[in-house]
Amino acid sequence: MAFLKHNDHTVCYRLLGDRKKPLMVLAHPLGMTQAVWDDMLPALLEGFRVLTWDLPGHGASAAWPEESDEITPEDLAQEAIALTELAGVDQFHFVGTSIGGAIGQQMLSKHSDRLLSATLTNTGAMIGTPDAWNTRSANVLELGLPAVAVDIVPRWFSPTACNQQPALIEGWRVIMGRGDDRSYALLCEMLGRVDFRDQLRESSVPLQLIGGSDDLATPPDTLRALAEVSSAAEPIILDQIGHVPSVECPDILTEILFRTLS
Repeated sequence: MAFLKHNDHTVCYRLLGDRKKPLMVLAHPLGMTQAVWDDMLPALLEGFRVLTWDLPGHGASAAWPEESDEITPEDLAQEAIALTELAGVDQFHFVGTSIGGAIGQQMLSKHSDRLLSATLTNTGAMIGTPDAWNTRSANVLELGLPAVAVDIVPRWFSPTACNQQPALIEGWRVIMGRGDDRSYALLCEMLGRVDFRDQLRESSVPLQLIGGSDDLATPPDTLRALAEVSSAAEPIILDQIGHVPSVECPDILTEILFRTLS
């Protein structure tokens, strides 16, 4: 791991692989960490240089600065761009899941010149409703992440994954519970404001959408709605997969990336 100070905020990141290979940037879901990509890294590094990072208040990244009372998609896009500049590249492939997909949409909307491609999984032009996100933000600030993780984490994974890995939910509850309450709450409020429906049609960047048939947070119809307002083709929907395919089916997701980006 390494650290970057960006806009008074310390960001934890990993930059791995051969600098001669094209760069792939991976953005993780809300409440998780860059560890969601770990099972994909050995294979990805055969074809790409890889950059991952922890969102504010997640993993080993610092909490969002107290003097700032909101986080925007542009804040997160600028973190990603600052990290790619450390890597010494102007263009890169972007892969993002859930809120990582929202960052990808911001990149498509405002920084498309930076992108070689975008692969967005388990996300939407809008995710949920403002009321639901604001309620979750309030609950986190009142009860803390360990308490709300009890109900949130089980929604990430399919029944198949939970049967195959009995400790999966408990492990990710621990990880989510270690995050910073305020940073998580601000990211919830950001997702309540996000609406990319009128911002993606003109992009010429190759865009691929992937979802899971058992995803409760961003069901397949959410991906299909995103396809309708963007340049993407019909989404790939993975059978018996939930919200985080990099955890549930890393080999399948890696194969898709190599098939479509190589």
